[in-house]
Amino acid sequence: MYADLNPLAGIVAAFLLAFPALFSIVNPLSGALIFNQVMEERGLAERNWLARRVGFYSLIVLLVSLWGGAYVLNFFGISLGALRLAGGLVVAVRAWSLLNAPEEHEARKEQQAAPAGDAEDVAFFPLTLPFTTGPGSIAVAIALGSTRPRAGEPGLWTFLVGVTAAAVAMAACVWVFYSSASRLVALLGRDGARVVNRLAAFLLLCIGVQIAVSGVQDVLTPIIYSAISAR
Repeated sequence: MYADLNPLAGIVAAFLLAFPALFSIVNPLSGALIFNQVMEERGLAERNWLARRVGFYSLIVLLVSLWGGAYVLNFFGISLGALRLAGGLVVAVRAWSLLNAPEEHEARKEQQAAPAGDAEDVAFFPLTLPFTTGPGSIAVAIALGSTRPRAGEPGLWTFLVGVTAAAVAMAACVWVFYSSASRLVALLGRDGARVVNRLAAFLLLCIGVQIAVSGVQDVLTPIIYSAISAR
């Protein structure tokens, strides 16, 4: 798809694919509400420092998953079509659980984000991993990375630039939302956040289905072509 677009359009298309999916699964709005709850005993300066640190670490986790995850799986002999199909299903199942049981997801997040120790100790674990960018976020990032054009094909670099921009924007959202957690709580409240969470989960479900459909096409196209050629 990206090979058929001019460079700027390819970058925008990759960004618009990656950013909504990352935003839906990372869900910095919901995370900020929980962050505010478990960090209420810490000073404002320390909370702002933690927000910046978590945003930076989240960027690293997302970029490693987007750039390298698909290559690692391909190294083990997993085809791109199978990777897209499996990744799309993982994303869709994750979104379905978020859509139907948001309270369980929130309770699990609160347990993950209950840190002990000073800010330097807790910035990466548990506040970044697994609270902000946990296994679900990593799986989504790998699934998005699997939609890249193959090595040597036109559109590869525009895709990488687009998804990198999406990861940077996502990390910036984490920083801004976590820094503004107390104001978000006052503005939205828990009920307002749940409405946003459900909309984000539905969007993520649609993206997961789209990635899986691309995987099905990749798997079935050569089979159908071989069957037709054999006639």
